[in-house]
This record gives sequence, C-alpha cells and structure tokens, in this order.
Amino acid sequence: MLASAAINLRSSSASRAFSKALPNSTAAPFSLVRTLSPSVSRFSVRSMADSAAAPFKKIQIHRGDTAFDAYVVGKEDAPGIVVLQEWWGVDFEIKNHAMKISQLAHGFKALIPDLYRGKVGLDVAEAQHLMDGLDWQGAVKDIQASANWLKADGSKKV
Repeated sequence: MLASAAINLRSSSASRAFSKALPNSTAAPFSLVRTLSPSVSRFSVRSMADSAAAPFKKIQIHRGDTAFDAYVVGKEDAPGIVVLQEWWGVDFEIKNHAMKISQLAHGFKALIPDLYRGKVGLDVAEAQHLMDGLDWQGAVKDIQASANWLKADGSKKV
C-alpha cells in the first residue's frame, strides 16, 4: 500500500522545515526545507507573485451574478486542468506549479481560479484568516465554473 500525504506548512520565520516519518514505514524520515531570505518583505513577496504573471493570461470567469479572476497558461487546444491554490492564495509558488504542469508531456492548459479574490496570505495568521473566511460553497461553484470555462475555451478534456 502506498501512503501519500500532501502537507504544506509555513511560518513567519525565515526558515520553514518539516520532518516526518511515513506511518508503517521502515524508511528513514524525510525532510522538506523551505527558506526565504530574512530580507524578503511583504512587498517583495507580492512582487514575486506579480512577476510570475508574465506568461499567464488573466481572465474573468462569470457564474451567475458573480465574477472572479483566474489565471491561465498553456496551449490553446491542450487538455485543461484546474490548479487550486494552497491556503496562501494565488502566489508565486502556485503560478510556478501551474506553469510546470502546462509544460508536461504534450502540454496542458492550466487555469488557477482566484478563490480569495486577489488576497494573498503572507504569514500563518493571515492565511488562516483567509481560509476561515472562505465561502466553501462558492469556492466549489468557482471551481466548477473554471472547468466549464476550460471546456468552452477549447479543451476537449478537463
């Protein structure tokens, strides 16, 4: 049986580390380390997210009487995939993941719906506040609308 887990931890400190042994495993613990320079400010983090926007096309998706921003990258006629943000929002890292996904194999069209409506958590407290305030039913509808947009925009498979 293959055990898998997706865990993302961040703290306000410059160094982020996570160590954990897989349950029922004789393998040694693994470690994920993520560091940001202490000189990275809130402004520069926001700037990094904005700088990742270059290959992305910012679009607006409408569902009912609501509209939300989304970011799309990849070949026009490629199979589509909806890439969901972490609890931080649509940041530099999520955009990088979407870009890498769009370049896999023969290519994909990756779309990131902005579930936080432009807000990005820059520390644990802010990210938690954004997550706590998320309209979950609305987020599910946004994700479905994103899949529908990909289909309407030429992705035969989503």
